[in-house]
Amino acid sequence: MPLRRFILAPLVALALAVLACAGGPGDPRDDLLTDRVAEGPDGKRHALGGEATWYGQRHHGRTTACGEPFDMNAFTAAHKTLPFHTIVRVVDPNTRKEVVVRVNDRGPYKTGRVIDLSRAAATDMDMLRKGVLQVELEVLQWGDGSRCR
Repeated sequence: MPLRRFILAPLVALALAVLACAGGPGDPRDDLLTDRVAEGPDGKRHALGGEATWYGQRHHGRTTACGEPFDMNAFTAAHKTLPFHTIVRVVDPNTRKEVVVRVNDRGPYKTGRVIDLSRAAATDMDMLRKGVLQVELEVLQWGDGSRCR
């Protein structure tokens, strides 16, 4: 019996220590809303969390889906469904870095990815080297969906 207590006590202490180190109620990782969606004024459901990627030089100057030239130095983004001109706050739940962008393009088209940021926005999020980042999106202002002139 004492031997069982000798082995069991450290195991219980170790389990409690591991649980104490894991994210608790205030852990920013708990806020990652990869399955969160919002219904926009257009009646469609829009994903508000997932992976962010970025695009830059190769697309610079090309026409975006809304019709304006892509500027990798502007704070813009591509989203599959959000109406054009929607203003979105993009937040890294681990570092709490954030950037505000305007949707002017469509994409990304790879499963699990929710937004493509311009190079300028990706730089502010410190994700140029990583390439992919888990993010939360918050719609600050719904766009009218109109094409750019």
